[in-house]
Amino acid sequence: MRQIAIFGGTFDPIHWGHLIVAETALHQVPLEEIIWVPSHHPPHKKAALFQHRVAMLQMAIADNPAFAISLVEELRSGTSYAIDTLIDLSAIYPNTHWYWIVGLDTFQTLPRWYRGQELAPQCDWLIAPRFLSSECIAQSEIICKQVEQQLANQFYSIQWQLLHIPLVGISSSLIRNSCRDRKSIRYLVPESVRSYIAHHSLYTDSGQ
Repeated sequence: MRQIAIFGGTFDPIHWGHLIVAETALHQVPLEEIIWVPSHHPPHKKAALFQHRVAMLQMAIADNPAFAISLVEELRSGTSYAIDTLIDLSAIYPNTHWYWIVGLDTFQTLPRWYRGQELAPQCDWLIAPRFLSSECIAQSEIICKQVEQQLANQFYSIQWQLLHIPLVGISSSLIRNSCRDRKSIRYLVPESVRSYIAHHSLYTDSGQ
């Protein structure tokens, strides 16, 4: 049985923090492959055009044969839910043990996801904590156990583990704000992504 992880997100834009999380998961489990799933219409936020985000993602992961992109959310009409993504990918990759990579804040909301209780036991959850101090790791574990207990109260089980990632204080919002303020984003994103952002004037008043 193959071991594959799903890494979903807006990736607006993808940055070194995303790549470090994915690389850590790849070797900590270990995984055979990580499938990046960019959101087509992210809820509650305005994002760069889907084709821009996909193009930057393709550039960023091009040199890693264990990384792949799935555009299943583009092909789906209406609201896209995580459970639908897993169902679609399971049809493409049968006989697979699934993992799902999420940030701690996202994982905390899992019991409120659409059919989240159903989704929870179908994957092992790989969680990227906010920071890596001993205090923050302890707090992250408490939060994860709270989520586990919430699901157990509804008679659902879940397997999870924290990813042992290096401390990288990079976020997509930091990059977008830096672009708007005409600040350098060199070394925050892969150079190919930085060039793409500059060429298309993304995240500026004139960009999309």
